[in-house]
Formats: sequence, C-alpha cells, structure tokens
Amino acid sequence: MAAFQLNPDFAIEDEQSLRGLFEPTHSLALLKCQDSLGEHAREFIRRSPFLCIGSQHLDGKADVSPRGDPSGFVKVLDEHTLAIPDRPGNNRLDTLSNIIANPNVGLLFVIPGFDDTLRVNGRATLTSDPQLLKSMSVAGRVPRLAIIVSVSEVFMHCAKAFRRSRLWNADHFQDRTEMPSLIKMILDETTGAPTDRDEMRKIDEGLEEDYRRTLY
Repeated sequence: MAAFQLNPDFAIEDEQSLRGLFEPTHSLALLKCQDSLGEHAREFIRRSPFLCIGSQHLDGKADVSPRGDPSGFVKVLDEHTLAIPDRPGNNRLDTLSNIIANPNVGLLFVIPGFDDTLRVNGRATLTSDPQLLKSMSVAGRVPRLAIIVSVSEVFMHCAKAFRRSRLWNADHFQDRTEMPSLIKMILDETTGAPTDRDEMRKIDEGLEEDYRRTLY
C-alpha cells in the first residue's frame, strides 16, 4: 500500500479556518454541558454496561480503552465523582500509566439499544481503597484498583453516529468468521501464525480458556 501524502493546500491548521467551514454551534449544544451528574446522567450510567475511556500521556500519545461489566458497574459516588473498577487485562496498563502522567480523561457511556450516548470529562486518580474495591467485586473477585474520576463536564451526545452506523441493527451485523481470530491476527503481524490448522485451533481454544479463567 502506497504511503498517503496530505495536500498541504487543504490542511486545516487553526480554529478560525475550522469554524469557517461550519454553521455556528446551536445554543442547546452549548447549554447541555453541565459540571455535575444530574438525575438523567446518573440513570444513564446506572444502565450502562460499557464505556470507552480516553487518556493521554505527557508526551502527547493518546489512547482509548474499552471497559465493560454488568450494567451499573461504574459507581456514582456523588454528583461530581465516579469510580470505575479495573478488571484483569493484558497488563499493558496504558490507561492507568497515562492517568498517573496526565489525569485528564474522557468517558463515553454506551447502553445497548440506545442510539444516544453520555460523555463525561474530568480528572482521574487511582485508588486501592479496600472498602471501595470490595463494593465493586464480581463473582467474588475484588479488583486491584479503581479509577476515580472527578467530573468537570457532562453532556448527552446525539444519535447520529449510531444511526449512521446502524450499530444495533441485526441486519447489519457482520459474520465474525469472515476475519481470522484475534490471536491469529496478532501472530500474523508479529511472530507468524502456525500453518497447521489443528495447532492454530489449539491456540484459539487456549485464548478462550484464558478468557473464562481470568475474566474477573
């Protein structure tokens, strides 16, 4: 694949040029931004089993990580504070190390079947408070730590992206078997996947067993 070259004549490099391409922001889009978790935001979070958290290292490297659990896994501690349990993962710790370096985070809460989403921005810290962590246990497993978010901005996001993508429309679900398994894609692009199908199948089964064993 040939490297893409951006035509500098069409680069948008300042906010004035950017905003000149769009109509003025609708007044409601400005008014909807709150600095605390109101009734509807709290209910949305209570119903949500999934979120994405965006973070950034001091060197500017950005990251977005998915987090999921049973609905209501994110605790609303008060109108300005959230707690997100950290479940077992691959131990890259990208989000957690970013938070230590730069506490600013953005959250996007999703509810299956809902086209609108909830966006929350704030500053995060990490805690290993045993009393809080115990209250966030699942299947008898207590998380090692939690992400505490001090909320600075809260607002609902409109349904256009989900409706354009038809994300919840089963007629547009794609067949997962049309692409290789996760572990095969990783091996293909790193050390090389085995060509023997039985060997590859055993590796895939090993990943599924690891999921079952380390989900919590």
